[in-house]
Amino acid sequence: MNDKKIEIDTLVVGAGQAGVAMSEHLSKLGVPHLVLERNRIAEAWRTGRWDSLVANGPVWHDRFPGLAFEDLEPDAFASKDRVAAYFEAYAEKFEAPIRTGVDVKKVVRNSDRPGFTIETSDGVIQANRVVAATGPFQRPVIPPIAPKDSTITQIHSAQYYNPQQLPEGGVLVVGAGSSGVQIADELQRAGKQVYLSVGQHDRPPRAYRNRDFCWWLGVLGLWDAEVMEPGREHVTIAVSGARGGQTVDFRGLAKQGVTLVGLTQSFNDGVVTFQQDLARNIAAGDANYLSLLDAADAYIARNGLDLPEEPEARFMLPDPECVTNPILELDLAEAGITSIIWATGYAVDYSWLQVDTFDEKGKPRHQRGVSNEPGVYFVGLPWLSRRGSSFIWGVWHDAKHVAGHIATQRQYLEYRDPSQR
Repeated sequence: MNDKKIEIDTLVVGAGQAGVAMSEHLSKLGVPHLVLERNRIAEAWRTGRWDSLVANGPVWHDRFPGLAFEDLEPDAFASKDRVAAYFEAYAEKFEAPIRTGVDVKKVVRNSDRPGFTIETSDGVIQANRVVAATGPFQRPVIPPIAPKDSTITQIHSAQYYNPQQLPEGGVLVVGAGSSGVQIADELQRAGKQVYLSVGQHDRPPRAYRNRDFCWWLGVLGLWDAEVMEPGREHVTIAVSGARGGQTVDFRGLAKQGVTLVGLTQSFNDGVVTFQQDLARNIAAGDANYLSLLDAADAYIARNGLDLPEEPEARFMLPDPECVTNPILELDLAEAGITSIIWATGYAVDYSWLQVDTFDEKGKPRHQRGVSNEPGVYFVGLPWLSRRGSSFIWGVWHDAKHVAGHIATQRQYLEYRDPSQR
């Protein structure tokens, strides 16, 4: 670290979608700020995703209000590289003050003056406010049940790029949210024998009656739901934009050749045990799927919309053998499984933010991104203010609120009484 010192009103840490959105709103409000990014703009979209990934929402929805995706039809799904390029272009559009290749090491509150001292890989920064815009996907999580077996290749979905990187043999994919489902499908289509471990999940239709599910969640007010149902904080969503966008169908995956198993419970001497919950998890996902169809039908009738009926959307394939007679134990060697992909999510990592704003579990204490530690803010986290907070369009609106709070605080601090004027 060099001896260079910078003073700035607001420091934004992270230049993904949250940091870019934050910078736009701060710029509009005239708040002097700097955005630091340890890698490149939107780096997680470039190297933290598999090669064939596309956005899970169509480009008319998964974007910021100020810029459309060029040369893509509104209902298309942008590739991960197009998404990364989009955020680069968006930042250039308003000349965002972003410095890349700078790692934030530590943030501490000053004891003898306002603001914070920030240690970075490129010097020390003094800032009145700090916005953590590093998002929810900071540290890939592999559960402690993972086998200690050097003969098995084990990677997190964040390190999976394509089928060619895996050794010969079958694959167990643990986790059936959007990542696990798409990876399992890709591996099976590449000729791999795939076992997919399915836990609890929501399974929305990709589209229904000529409207994408993003549209339905919007008009039904579900994106803007401000209160999370108890116990549903970590429920995964199985949705995909792959190959033009199709509804995730676990029975269809089984018919295709993927072997479904229940929630992965344990590993012991090369044998993996699964919970006897597969049929229950599939049925709960079906109920979630059908509930959205019912809500959509009711909305159409209530508002007199002229949208074509789609009775075939309620058709379900029969339960495959792997559901009616589930596998509860599997010898990895006998099954020919040589790889495990852990599509088991991420944890946040705020070890660099050494201020008093975290609970006993390390989760930020905040209200709509405004921390209980004055001058510290968060943006980009799930349920920051609503269900859609961690999605592209949602983070833009959350950043607007946080930037407004910062601008208001600046106005108060700029006040001068008559003796000071």
